[in-house]
Amino acid sequence: MSKQFDVVVIGGGPGGYIAAIRAAQLGFNVACIDEWKNEKGGPAPGGTCTNVGCIPSKALLQSSEHFEHANKHFADHGITASDVKIDIAKMIGRKDTVVKQNNDGILYLFKKNKVSFFHGRGSFVKAAEGGYEIKVAGAAEETVTGKQIIIATGSNARALPGTPFDEQLVLSNDGALRIGAVPKKLCLIGSGVIGLEMGSVWRRLGADVTILEGLPTFLGAVDEQIAKEAKKAFDKQGLKIELGVKVGEIKTGKKGVSIAYTNAKGEAQALDVDKLIVSIGRVPNTIGLNTEAVGLQLDERGAIVVDADCKTNLPGVWAVGDVVRGPMLAHKAEEEGVAVAERIAGQHGHVNFNTIPWVIYTSPEIAWVGRTEQQLKADGVKYKAGSFPFLANGRARALGDTTGMVKMLADAETDEILGVHIVGPQASELIAEAVVAMEFKASSEDIARICHAHPSLSEATKEAALAVDKRTLNF
Repeated sequence: MSKQFDVVVIGGGPGGYIAAIRAAQLGFNVACIDEWKNEKGGPAPGGTCTNVGCIPSKALLQSSEHFEHANKHFADHGITASDVKIDIAKMIGRKDTVVKQNNDGILYLFKKNKVSFFHGRGSFVKAAEGGYEIKVAGAAEETVTGKQIIIATGSNARALPGTPFDEQLVLSNDGALRIGAVPKKLCLIGSGVIGLEMGSVWRRLGADVTILEGLPTFLGAVDEQIAKEAKKAFDKQGLKIELGVKVGEIKTGKKGVSIAYTNAKGEAQALDVDKLIVSIGRVPNTIGLNTEAVGLQLDERGAIVVDADCKTNLPGVWAVGDVVRGPMLAHKAEEEGVAVAERIAGQHGHVNFNTIPWVIYTSPEIAWVGRTEQQLKADGVKYKAGSFPFLANGRARALGDTTGMVKMLADAETDEILGVHIVGPQASELIAEAVVAMEFKASSEDIARICHAHPSLSEATKEAALAVDKRTLNF
């Protein structure tokens, strides 16, 4: 007999497990179904983010940054470190430990909040009286029935046509996080978040890294001034980034991967590398969901069609995160998961897409929220801009990292903050102040008049706000 639940969540990534926990906190009887497995075959909830995305990539970025600091920057502090070596197996093992700690933490939260967890792949069977019947294909097949269904099945890496991932030579983000030794030569196709972060990890560890990007501009979604500053830093570090390329035939063999492409000038090029990481985006994951059994509507990309409230075309069925429209960001999925749980409870769940922050965890870090200067120009919005370089920030000098700046954009008439863009140290943390300010419709003057600790990197944000009105305190 099928087990009955008020809410059944399919997918245990950031959108799914957060939705399940919030629904349980609101008094519902909740089940969460997730199929991710650890190396022993046990449950590993947390989705792409925890298992092969946000969390493990940050662990490797941290390890590789320590290694580079020891080799190149400790001497600046009077610290002598000779014959510094990296144990790749231990680094990967630490990454795996960090992932497992997060997996176990989610399982603990399920237990604490009385969420029933089912380990297996969830798929629709049919509409049932008062809800939907869901099959769980795990170690033992079983079915559950939910009055409300929340789909949070995430996304999968997009492969190049004709070049499938083998995770040995041609790698997705999954294989890129499990490389067992530093490749002498590494190519990444795609200069987005994954390409830049993984390229940075293996460059720091000694690989000769080339990034091929099809678009003619670098980080087109980022404010142009910030993107140019970041590009200069990456060039200086030795990341070889080629823009405007067209990738041709890719061959794999015993010696590695051969990539044929034409550069921005239309000249034929060839590149031989040990490994190739393909990071050209992600596609919504509806594989095996059996959407046709209940008539769930998908769009031309394979994403589940939802309205502004994450409702699908079926009554009582919702979808959140990477499997629906909008940015494929873990924190966006979390916000939608909470909002849907609250809407099911009759509350007014809310997600403001205009204040969702973006972060690239390279060095320098890149973070932004709101609109870019080029977007404001295209929309005909009258604005004021102010910026402040970390070169003039005392805390950045003490850190030994003065790369980059903070840039603020505000409405020319009302002074409301329209966008904040940062490239530099700890940008991922600094952007939070801008998100809070924009959520409360703050003006640049509000930021300028708030007391910031001295010395701190956040003073650069205050200085950028002052610069909007052509003022400065020059800390």
